[in-house]
Amino acid sequence: RNLSPFTPTVSRKTGSRVSRMFSMSHKSPPPKVPQPNRLDEVYEALKKGLTAYLEVHQLELEKLSTQIRESKRNSRLVSAARAEPYREWCLGQTARAVAQRGQLVVHLCPGAEPVSVGVWGASPGSWNMCLLENDLESQLGEFHVRMKGLAGFARLCAGDQYEIFMKYGRQRWKLRGRIEVNSKQVWDSEEMVFLPLITEFLSIKVTELKSLANHVVVGNVSCETKDLFAALPQVVAVDINDLGTLKLSLEVTW
Repeated sequence: RNLSPFTPTVSRKTGSRVSRMFSMSHKSPPPKVPQPNRLDEVYEALKKGLTAYLEVHQLELEKLSTQIRESKRNSRLVSAARAEPYREWCLGQTARAVAQRGQLVVHLCPGAEPVSVGVWGASPGSWNMCLLENDLESQLGEFHVRMKGLAGFARLCAGDQYEIFMKYGRQRWKLRGRIEVNSKQVWDSEEMVFLPLITEFLSIKVTELKSLANHVVVGNVSCETKDLFAALPQVVAVDINDLGTLKLSLEVTW
């Protein structure tokens, strides 16, 4: 299966309107056929993302702790003394975030030993394996996907209209946009929250809306999602067509 890889870069998180799916729940029915190899891949990617997340917030925790100790030692700095309760609050918030992620790490690897493919062969049955996949899937958090826009080399013109349809398991996101005279892009939806899935890939279909009866499919690709388990927001670029002359830019925050 040909997958269109994401090209990620780190980005700062920005606020925007969020479109949520109303009919989805955190737990979906267990798959009929277990996929241990795929589960191992997602598991390793998840551990990598959690480790990076803990490292980032551990640095923040240490920085805040140092600031609090310095403010306590220097009682002459009245402003620092007044800011201390807020710093204590920030420290508590960071500690809680680290603790929550840490609990997931303990749940995933209580013995600190990575799960290998051979372990799955010792399971009592496929049903238990499917339940395990489903249980892990329910604890993967959320992918907040924000539309950044289309990028094309002399392909995008003022007045062009596009429809983007994303499918991720049973989750759907459809948005329409147009290209303005000043090259600005206006979209009717800005952000979607997807629940991470173990065995599914993100399918993206881009269609150019030339007229009411004339729609041209520009590209239809499937993308790997296991690399989106990252500590910081990422801006990813997806090649929509084979030549790479049209790209879709998304900001993803786990």
